[in-house]
Amino acid sequence: MNTLDAAHSSIETHFEQVHAIIHLHRSRALKVVNNESLLICWNVGQYVSQKLRQSQWGGKVVTQLSEYLRTQDPSLKGYSRRNIYNMVSFFETYSSPQFVALLHTFHAQNEFVQFQTAQIENTDNELLKLMQVDDEQSQEIEKLPKILSLINWTNHVEILSSCKFLEEKLFYILYASKERFEVKELKRAIKTNAYAHILKTENNQSKGMETAYPQSNYLFKDVAYLDFLGLPQKHSEKRLQNDILANMKDFILELGKDFLFIGQEYPLQVGGKTFKIDLLFFHRALQCLVAVELKTTEFEPAFMGQLEFYLEALDNDVKRSNENPSIGILLCKETNREIVRYALNRSLSPTMIAKYERELIPKEVLQKSLHEFLHFIKE
Repeated sequence: MNTLDAAHSSIETHFEQVHAIIHLHRSRALKVVNNESLLICWNVGQYVSQKLRQSQWGGKVVTQLSEYLRTQDPSLKGYSRRNIYNMVSFFETYSSPQFVALLHTFHAQNEFVQFQTAQIENTDNELLKLMQVDDEQSQEIEKLPKILSLINWTNHVEILSSCKFLEEKLFYILYASKERFEVKELKRAIKTNAYAHILKTENNQSKGMETAYPQSNYLFKDVAYLDFLGLPQKHSEKRLQNDILANMKDFILELGKDFLFIGQEYPLQVGGKTFKIDLLFFHRALQCLVAVELKTTEFEPAFMGQLEFYLEALDNDVKRSNENPSIGILLCKETNREIVRYALNRSLSPTMIAKYERELIPKEVLQKSLHEFLHFIKE
């Protein structure tokens, strides 16, 4: 590297540091704005909830409140009658003894690093006065659990309106935060029942996958919903592959945001012959190549041999020295759990078998332990 190139590289390094400083403070500012927005919703929800519970107000008064706020300050947005009731639901749901007990259960088992609160400080006399609370009563004011600040208000409204059980609500708060979901993406995750498919009881991964990637069970779903493709009942693998390519953004969102698409029918040269992987991706979190083979039939054990052959070729000829062992995913139209279990039991390669659905099916409401998923989120 000559002197000019070295100077240019040094300047770029300084520029990157400035960009990092800006990004850091912007992220902090967004967090502060989000926290304050949630506190508004929490405190307004608490105030209105108390009035409704004490029968001082009825639904008509809430409507009048919404109209009053709009009249007094036309710049205020988000205080419709419906959204005020969303704030009431937000407060009543997450201040309930059941939810508090749920959080304390995980806290007691060290599954939450912190169980702090971010709410009314007792020194904030002005706010306490507005809520008609004296010093003794201020100790009883319900506090906003810090975990709620992981996502924004729009996502909270979606979870409150679409999820029934507290465990399910807590899961989607954590999942939306981890995946950095916008509300559209969160809606799809709920609609396709990510709760059930990530916290699944049956294992669809090989022993090799469990050994190489112990946390992969929470990164890959066992069912992919491809309703956005509009596939007919009978379709070819070529049609499936081409439709996925035409809708790659939606397909990657269904797989998970960490997937980066590399190529279709990716060629592998072995023994003078060319073999082609249907779809090849790179997974950012796991830092490895991911080969996806598409099958429009029910899973057959013979498919495993082909997939493991591809993984061996990838690791020998394509994988870089700083990358982890390649992963193989068989995406089949149907899977027989017993056959899948037998096929995976002795597989030492990092492989998994999933099925795809052409259409969305009604989600089954499940109550499932979050303990292991919370360990995964924390790490």
